[in-house]
Amino acid sequence: MELFVQQLINGLTIGTIYALIALGYTMVYGIIQLINFAHGEVFMVGAYIGLTAITFFGFVSGSTLPMAMLYLAVMLLISMAGSGLLGIVIDQIAYRPIRNSPRLVALISAIGVSFVLQNAVMLIYGPQDQGVPQIVPDIHFIFGDVTITLMQIMILAVSLVLMVFLNFLVQHTQLGRAMRATSQDHKMARLVGINVNWIISLTFFIGSAMAAVGGVLFGLYYHTVNFHDGYLAGLKAFTAAVLGGIGNIPGAMVGGVLIGLAEGLGAGYISSEWKNVFAFVILVLILLFKPTGLFGERVADRA
Repeated sequence: MELFVQQLINGLTIGTIYALIALGYTMVYGIIQLINFAHGEVFMVGAYIGLTAITFFGFVSGSTLPMAMLYLAVMLLISMAGSGLLGIVIDQIAYRPIRNSPRLVALISAIGVSFVLQNAVMLIYGPQDQGVPQIVPDIHFIFGDVTITLMQIMILAVSLVLMVFLNFLVQHTQLGRAMRATSQDHKMARLVGINVNWIISLTFFIGSAMAAVGGVLFGLYYHTVNFHDGYLAGLKAFTAAVLGGIGNIPGAMVGGVLIGLAEGLGAGYISSEWKNVFAFVILVLILLFKPTGLFGERVADRA
């Protein structure tokens, strides 16, 4: 039982990070029907921006908890801003000029952007792993044979707050209504006075900022980042978005958590060497038996 609870906690921790990344996939798809395969690299860039910020401000290990939380907030804010702007630039350069082209053209463009970002980060930071300082104090809470760290609690808390906030933004604000209207029909949205291009850019900004938070938390959790981290994490997050129902924001959240749980429990009961396989087994099963995902697809097809 202790093993089950421990792996459940581990799976929830990484699952909420996948959920943050999956939100970007599902938001962009909901607005412009595009699978942004460069999104995993935005997650990776967010991790590097956070690392650069904390190095610039000279974080010293062993700082008090309030000071550590201040450093963490600085990392998150700078990373969210930088990655959000990167998302807008990607949209402006790689996607907007070909918005009316066949979807295969946009897909190839997304893959190209992914390779460009990977190689740019490799050239700037080098191919070796980059160590991430331990911002959050290494505090453990032990309940019998089950251990939960302060870092895990922070990841769960930050991810939950952001996901609830995003769902509220989309469902209960004027901006959210504009985003949902744009996802239904671009022409009708323009007719009622919505600046469609601005909404699309804002969607890229928000989705990229969420991925950046995931990148920072990922780096702090594993204490290392590498230029190829975005590839695998992005594929798992895409699987989470498909599992929940691509275009469905609550579905992306649930899908990310389920992928994390499958990975955690599979690593605990089968083998940690096979943990990356479980997500893709789930993807194949979903595509075979319920291709619209657990929550279906809320996005209407557009002519």
